[in-house]
Amino acid sequence: MTIVIDSHIPFLAEAVRRAWPEVHIYPMKPDEIDAAAVRNADVLVVRTRTKVNEELLRGSRVRLVCTATIGFDHIDTAYCESRGIRWTACPGCNAQAVCDYVEETLDEITNHQLPITKTPTLGVIGVGHVGSLVAKMAERKGLNVLLNDPPKGIGVPLDDIARQCDIITFHVPLTTHHKYPTYHLCDASFLQKCQPGAWIINTSRGGVVDEQALLESGHPYVLDVWENEPDIDLAVLEKAQLASMHIAGYSMEGKRNASQMCLDAIAETFGLAKSQITNHKSQISNASSDVAAGWLGRITEQLKSDPKAFESLRQHYPLR
Repeated sequence: MTIVIDSHIPFLAEAVRRAWPEVHIYPMKPDEIDAAAVRNADVLVVRTRTKVNEELLRGSRVRLVCTATIGFDHIDTAYCESRGIRWTACPGCNAQAVCDYVEETLDEITNHQLPITKTPTLGVIGVGHVGSLVAKMAERKGLNVLLNDPPKGIGVPLDDIARQCDIITFHVPLTTHHKYPTYHLCDASFLQKCQPGAWIINTSRGGVVDEQALLESGHPYVLDVWENEPDIDLAVLEKAQLASMHIAGYSMEGKRNASQMCLDAIAETFGLAKSQITNHKSQISNASSDVAAGWLGRITEQLKSDPKAFESLRQHYPLR
């Protein structure tokens, strides 16, 4: 069996070699993963930077595609299913890390931006693995919390979230062909209904927020994810109060969880003995980043000073 894996996914290659020495594994950079590279692969393990579609898979022998991410909008799931190719994502793998990122954002906003006499109301759009943690965290911090998740039948209407909330945070998948599409869910119409000065936070997927509408709205905003990554809109970056390079979910435990879920999917699909990722901390030379107070502000300064380094900064971001 042959596995092609994004070389930026930690822990997994070593775990495969240890558990199944007969398996051939080929770590590759995202820009090296093309049709020729995967033609003789049985398994493909990727992140969001690899578009998994007919162009990539046609003529290959790939039977399983794993993405070591929560989101899977970079996978043409319909094509995979039409060809009998199993695909898996890693829901919830980095939920706590994203929640911690949002908590840092809330601290920045409530400590420095909102009147101290007012208890802010937070709107949480999407109440899955991440959104549910964010809601509980915000309640512990004393914020009023309103929820919206129509697919789950949870919470108040989106228009009410817009009109009542001081801060709105998005935690939804990026969908277009769906009963509840989320592409540009935060658009000009939504933003016009928001309270003056209401904050927008997006840590889900770039396409969930219409960036041009956000820029023109005058609302303050925090973005970790962007349309057209890594070629992000410099005007949108410049006006962001806080900004980062799609690293909200980058924690050591989140990465380990994702790699373990991919390892489990491979074992299940091919009838291999299950294995556990161990000693993962020893595989990260710089296992903790700067998480002292104000760390997100420092990341913002770094990204704004060199936006062309978006992808490099992301790849070399030390896990929290």
